[in-house]
Amino acid sequence: MSTRPAARGWLGPYFAAWLLPAALLVALLAGATSLSFGAAAALGLPLALLLAQLCLTAAYLTRAFPLAPAAGRLARSLLAVTAAAVVTCALWVALGGLWAGALAALAPGFAALPDGYSEAVPPLFAAGVLLYLLAAAGHYLAASLAASRSAERRALEAQVLAREAELRALRAQIDPHFLFNSLNALAALTGADPPSARRVALLLAGFLRRSLRLGERAAVPLGEELEAARAYLAIEQVRFGERLCVEERIEPEAEALAVPPLILQPLVENAIKHGIAGLLDGGTVTLEAARDGGGLRLAVVNDRDPEAPAGGGEGIGLANVRRRLDAAYGRRARLTAAPFAGGFRAELALPAEELEPAPAAGAGIGPGEGR
Repeated sequence: MSTRPAARGWLGPYFAAWLLPAALLVALLAGATSLSFGAAAALGLPLALLLAQLCLTAAYLTRAFPLAPAAGRLARSLLAVTAAAVVTCALWVALGGLWAGALAALAPGFAALPDGYSEAVPPLFAAGVLLYLLAAAGHYLAASLAASRSAERRALEAQVLAREAELRALRAQIDPHFLFNSLNALAALTGADPPSARRVALLLAGFLRRSLRLGERAAVPLGEELEAARAYLAIEQVRFGERLCVEERIEPEAEALAVPPLILQPLVENAIKHGIAGLLDGGTVTLEAARDGGGLRLAVVNDRDPEAPAGGGEGIGLANVRRRLDAAYGRRARLTAAPFAGGFRAELALPAEELEPAPAAGAGIGPGEGR
């Protein structure tokens, strides 16, 4: 809230608030002198309007002398405001005497105004000082509220920027691992199966080209994220051949919902690295997506050797997904990952948020590391 007295929409309520002080000043003049109520009103109402104008200077004064807690500054500010109140009200009562003389000269019925006003000067001066100090306190309060709101806004902006930076860092963490793993697969095929190696190279080039189109987006339609997962699985199918089967259980209406880019890739890579790669006869990776009330449920399920030793905890891939979900959604999203008899299931629960697909957009960026 601005404390500038000239701000539009501010002066109306300000002067309306002076109706009560004006009535009190008129009552003071009538009660402290022998003036009639009409004479007191003719003298007091213009004086109240004049004091309201003079109290506007408190807005500038409070900005020049803020109530800082530093040593000496608080006392200096209070002294400056008090001195301004005394000087301003001394000028005010002096102008009031001129106004009383002018009324007496213009209207014979007000001939007693100058003498009556002289009687009321001390209480008027005290009341004026008090009103000026109250006006200054109001300006200090308004400035404090404005500073508090500004600090809250800056804190929220800093929080948003920090969260965006964290999301960018987490997304950037995924790319090198996917590229590293894909190049290893390409190198393994180069000598044993050159045609397959060439196919992997072409698939990888197309995958990375599509990835660049999504790198700067905060969210993508699930359909595009699924295309990214399919592209990755196509690369792995060249390497694993018939050992890798892919199944999908995707509700069509879920494909337009928004998801963070790359969010499925670490889960799909885990399914290959820690599931299919450990099975002599291979196995199946299943992608699932469905609306669940007001949420979206995504899952990657893979076959797994039940005799394989349990991992030593959650690795970079799943930890990356958890941190991204926390940064993007807080407690509104979660990841659950656990083995079952002969397999492993990683499931995401996200808010179901609509997002229009970007035109000519490709798939998401590559996967993260294993668990």
